[in-house]
Amino acid sequence: MSNVAFETQRAALAEVVAIPVTPFAEDGGVDEAVCRALLRRLLDAGITTLTPNGNTGEFYTLTPQERRTITELTLDEVGGRASVLVGVGHDVPSAVESARHAREFGAQMVMVHQPVHPYVSQAGWVDYHRAIAEAVPELGVVPYIRNPQLRGERLAELADVCPNVIGVKYAVPDAARFAAFARDAGLERFVWVAGLAEPYAPSYFSAGATGFTSGLVNVAPAVSLNMIEALRSGDYPAAMKVWEQIRRFEELRAANGSANNVTVVKEALASLGLCRREVRPPSRTLPEDERAEVAAIAAGWSI
Repeated sequence: MSNVAFETQRAALAEVVAIPVTPFAEDGGVDEAVCRALLRRLLDAGITTLTPNGNTGEFYTLTPQERRTITELTLDEVGGRASVLVGVGHDVPSAVESARHAREFGAQMVMVHQPVHPYVSQAGWVDYHRAIAEAVPELGVVPYIRNPQLRGERLAELADVCPNVIGVKYAVPDAARFAAFARDAGLERFVWVAGLAEPYAPSYFSAGATGFTSGLVNVAPAVSLNMIEALRSGDYPAAMKVWEQIRRFEELRAANGSANNVTVVKEALASLGLCRREVRPPSRTLPEDERAEVAAIAAGWSI
């Protein structure tokens, strides 16, 4: 398959790629009704690309059955209204099983979470992604890169054998490294998604990204859409106005090694009455004194 065959998927990555939260019910399980309501809210706001089972969805705290439920429920709720990029990962057989399950229920793409392993060799990184990509040749495959050691040439090597590797979610917090990585891999060959969301989107767009992921979009879809519109038109001052608007919210998420990354998003949603604030360990809900600040920020956005 040539890249032309993945034209729709490539276009879907050059967007605000929403990473929906996974709302939990009072009994601690996945709240499917609230999950659907939050997805509808994103779709109604004009979001066209969704990543269920992403990090903002607390991927690593979900059981295999919960991940399957989230995948099925998202694809069902979305219907044909948006593109769905399902997060897969863990060991290779689990990732392959998840990717095939996503394909069976109508997903067009999978995002492969970075291999969680203390010993990752560059050639082994290629092997890991190749095993997954080759199992689902019809799906677009998007590696999620958080490893600053990985070289762009390795991605090119992977795509040489797996032409369905069409885009990259790049999440190393270094815009100069991203610029070099993208050019070493092939700037035009892949769709580059700024994987560190709105705070890094302006600098990564200036270096070649055309989409960005977002957790904030769960709370204020219009804010994320305002930013991508500004970036698409090359209006960096306008993009930075949005950046200033979201700065404090994103600083709270990024503090202490991103300890409260999902917590802050769910707290904002809870303050708007949209879902419960509960997160699963090793995350934790915010202490009382910080909740008011998050609520005030969310209330200040035009939601």
